[in-house]
Amino acid sequence: MTRKYVLRCPECGSAFDDEFTNSCPHGCAALLKTEYSCRLTLRAGTGILRFGDWLPAENTSDIQLEGVPITYKSDGLAEELRLRNLYISFSGYFPERNAYVKTCTFKEFEALPTFLRVAERAPGRILVVSSVGNTARAFAQVSAETGMPVVLVVPKRNVDRVWTVGTRAENAFLVAVDGDYRDAITMGGEIAALDGFIAEGGARNVARRDGLGVVLLDAAFHMSSIPAHYFQAVGSGTGALGVWEAALRLNAFGIFKGVPKLHLSQNLPFAPMFRAWKAGRSELIDDDVRDGESIKKMHADVLSNRKPPYSVRGGVYDALTATGGEMYGVNNDECIEAERIFESEEGIDLDPAAAVCVASLMQAVEAGVVDKGEKILLNVTGGGYKKLKKDLKVYEVRVRAETEGMFPELKCMLEEFRDAILPSRPSTSASSQQQRRSVARTPRQAFLPPPPS
Repeated sequence: MTRKYVLRCPECGSAFDDEFTNSCPHGCAALLKTEYSCRLTLRAGTGILRFGDWLPAENTSDIQLEGVPITYKSDGLAEELRLRNLYISFSGYFPERNAYVKTCTFKEFEALPTFLRVAERAPGRILVVSSVGNTARAFAQVSAETGMPVVLVVPKRNVDRVWTVGTRAENAFLVAVDGDYRDAITMGGEIAALDGFIAEGGARNVARRDGLGVVLLDAAFHMSSIPAHYFQAVGSGTGALGVWEAALRLNAFGIFKGVPKLHLSQNLPFAPMFRAWKAGRSELIDDDVRDGESIKKMHADVLSNRKPPYSVRGGVYDALTATGGEMYGVNNDECIEAERIFESEEGIDLDPAAAVCVASLMQAVEAGVVDKGEKILLNVTGGGYKKLKKDLKVYEVRVRAETEGMFPELKCMLEEFRDAILPSRPSTSASSQQQRRSVARTPRQAFLPPPPS
């Protein structure tokens, strides 16, 4: 039987089967790539699984979720910027455009393939996801709709961003961490090291990149070509890498030709990749990422990644170089103005990260970087919050623990969660309960009670 895909390391060239493998077995630092054996055939139905031939999961037929990017040709914003071929990929809630991404973020497109990949390639393990909010919300929604379990680690100040629509995420264990995204990542790594848990992998996870690559696939089939220019705001750059790889895959199979020039943007004052690119550096330096206070000043702090895959082989620097790309730094005032113009011209509100992207397009047009007749794809990675909260029922995801770091009581709670979700595993709940009784609580180790029944 022909395998649907293999993983290949672009550094050493070796190919191997996927065992939820996120790093080259030979020690190379490069980002692994998926190589699919079949040509993409669009499937019937809704959701991103219509692109299932190019998602790293064998069984993509049993689950149908509604969320999918929609591509349309802009009239309002295009006229405002005097662009003749501006296309918008919208990932959010916009019923008038048949857009039903309930979490209002394109992170939903990476969540489902990641869950499916873990179920097939690392069965009996629970995903651990660290996030500033949008990614956690996306994984919570997919968990709520499928029942697949997940541990979400989010900075305490961002937990209000973690909610679901239509149903509660009963199998999501939300941990609120003091600090910022870096602290959430550290905490997530400690949890993933426990027996029965597994880190989702970030940009190294091919399911995340291929899932986000459906933005380009949907747009290319809608436009009957690959766009000349692609705009997106980036924190890690995972979505932009997914789009780049999807374009190369379309070329390799002879479906469409060409690769878009990547126009990537970050929100000042915290913009490590923008600063490195403008300085002509292929490496980030400490000065780019160490100013944690600047993160608090960002309009779109979901873009605040201190360790993005910029320098790694196959990462953002390589993608920008290969496509002749450009990076933009966008200040908060520009974001707010971009939000106002977009909502006025297109009729829908924006996620803050999407506002960064729109502002970068405005910069590019003003600087004459793009030809006004070329096909441009603007990736609006999120929006529609106002409309969604009027139309649909929203449920907060319950915080189960608040902490500054791992300690025995949290470990016990996670083990009990694991044993309840994965009953076939040997139970450790009795020992966990005994250990919890012996641990004194402190203000740093605050657990929240379950909601009233």
